[in-house]
Formats: sequence, structure tokens, C-alpha cells
Amino acid sequence: MHPILRDRRTLALYLLAWLAPGLMLAALLATTAKASWTGAVCFSLPAMVVYAFMSLSAWYVCRAFPLQGTNLAKTLSSLFFAALLSSALWFLACFAWASGLEWMEPGLAPRERYQDSLPLLASFGVGLFLIAAAVHYLIESLESGRRTERNALELRVLARDAELRALRAQIDPHFLFNSLNSISALTSTDSAAARTMTLMLADFLRLSMNYGALDVIRLEQEIGLVLRFLDIEKVRFGNRLTVKTEIAEGTLSAQVPPLLLQPLVENAVNHGIAGLPEGGLLLLRTEMHGASLRITIRNPVDPQRINPRGTGKGLHIVRQRLERMYGSGGSLDIQETGGDFVALLTLPIHS
Repeated sequence: MHPILRDRRTLALYLLAWLAPGLMLAALLATTAKASWTGAVCFSLPAMVVYAFMSLSAWYVCRAFPLQGTNLAKTLSSLFFAALLSSALWFLACFAWASGLEWMEPGLAPRERYQDSLPLLASFGVGLFLIAAAVHYLIESLESGRRTERNALELRVLARDAELRALRAQIDPHFLFNSLNSISALTSTDSAAARTMTLMLADFLRLSMNYGALDVIRLEQEIGLVLRFLDIEKVRFGNRLTVKTEIAEGTLSAQVPPLLLQPLVENAVNHGIAGLPEGGLLLLRTEMHGASLRITIRNPVDPQRINPRGTGKGLHIVRQRLERMYGSGGSLDIQETGGDFVALLTLPIHS
């Protein structure tokens, strides 16, 4: 459908815009054809409404001969031919309308005077049609720009969704492989522990798949997943792994990306506590800091194995997700202090 005909308000504004050339035509007829002002107005305004609808055909000409990808000479000649044809048809309509006015009110709009105004009406019609064509080219350009912007936005959303799903897919198998290796090792030494770990792993994977399909979850749910993960690891490490949580009031309702803490906690266990014969304490702390949520994960490490720059795969994935979701509003800082490895997450607060 024609873009102007899609909305009544747009059509009303379009017809209102033709009021100015209608009054201009009436003034020209009153001066050049020596018609009365009343007759000129009664003739010009209805005639201009008719031509306003006839000029809508310029949109189809513009679509058939777009400015880009079409020979300019061919486009201009096509527009000029369409303008001549529309002007000729409009003149016939004007002559019929003048005849009707003369029949309804003799002397109001003598058709001989309008017949003598053929050059004026023809040039007026051609000019208005070309102006209408220029307006339609502008409308088509604006609509094309909106379509391009909408398509670009859809592509960005799809790309972002694909990237987030790819990041989640990189996290889940990593943990799964480690857990299966642990279960395999336990089957020969402690079958009961292997069975317990299998059931806990199944429960964890079920929740992680449910949460992983979402864009955000509550921090309470994310910490619940982390504690389930640590319960699985406790089967593997026994008393060597101690977990302590310090959860600040009001932080549990904050919205966070799902599975964001898992690679950090996994690193703390596998690259920190697992390398110490005596094991150690893993501390998980949450706190409010102004308009931000801070999550701290602290664990002891062997100084010979630490990578203070934090360039591991898991840390890289977390930073990618923070950048895509929060831009510069989210950050992950890695520090080594007092023989401990500290990962500090800072997120904007969303409840």
C-alpha cells in the first residue's frame, strides 16, 4: 500500500499541503483568465484535491526508477513523461469539472476561460507532479534508511545472542569434563562418593541449563548454582576445600548474567586450592558499593603457579560477557594479595 494511504492523519496532512497550490492556482486564474475569485476558488480547490490523488502515482514511478542503480537520463525522461500524462488527464478532469460548474451555476466558472488557460494548467500540473515525485523520493529514502537501521539492529541482537550462547557453551563443557573425570577417578576408590557426585552433577546441570537459557537471573540463584558446584567439588577434595560466604543484605535480589561466577569459582578450586596439599578456604563475598554490586572470590594459591594478569580462558570469557552486557559499567579485577588470589566483580545494580 502507498505509504501516505496507510495512515489517515498522514493523508489529511498530505491533502492539507495541497491547499497552498490550490489557492495559488485560483489566484492565477483570477488574474490571467479574468475569472471571478469565487468561481476560481470553487474550480481550483476540488481540482487540486483530484490532482493530489493523481499525483500519488508518482510513488510507483519512483519505485520503478530508483535514483540509485538507474540511469539518470532514463529516470528523468520517465518522470517527465509521467508528469505530462498526469497533467493531460488532469486537464480533461478540470474541463469536465468546469462544465459541471457552468451547468450548476451559469457564469460562475465559464469553461471557455479555463480552456484558454491550457498552458497555465499544463505547466502547473507538470510542476506539481515533479514536486510530488521529489517528495516521494524523499519518503522512499527515509523508509529505506529505517529498514536498514531496523535490519542492522536485528543483526546486532542476533549476533549478541549468538555470542552469549557461544560463551555459555564454552563454560558448560569445561566443568562437565572436569566433573566426569573426577567421577571416573572416584569409581575405583569410593563408589558411594561417585554415586553422590553423579546425582549432584545431574541436579547442577539441570539448573544450569534452565538458568543458562535466560539473559539474567537473581544473584540468589547464581550463588545457589555456585554452592551446588562447590558441593560437588567437596566430594572430590573432602576436608581440603572449605567454603565461606559473606552475603550482604539486599544483594540477593540483584540481577546478574547466569553462570557468570562458575568459571571464577572453578579457577579458584582447580588452579588454587587443588595445587595446595593442605587445601584452603574459598571465600565468596557480596556487598553494595554505591550504585554497583561487588562480588569477591578469594582463595589461596601456590605462588609458583599464580598468573597475576589473569589471562586464563575462564577469565577472558567472563570479561567478554561483562563487556557485551554492561559495556564499561562492569569489570573484573584480578589481584594477588598476601598469598591469596582475589577476583573482584563489579556490576551495575539491577533488581
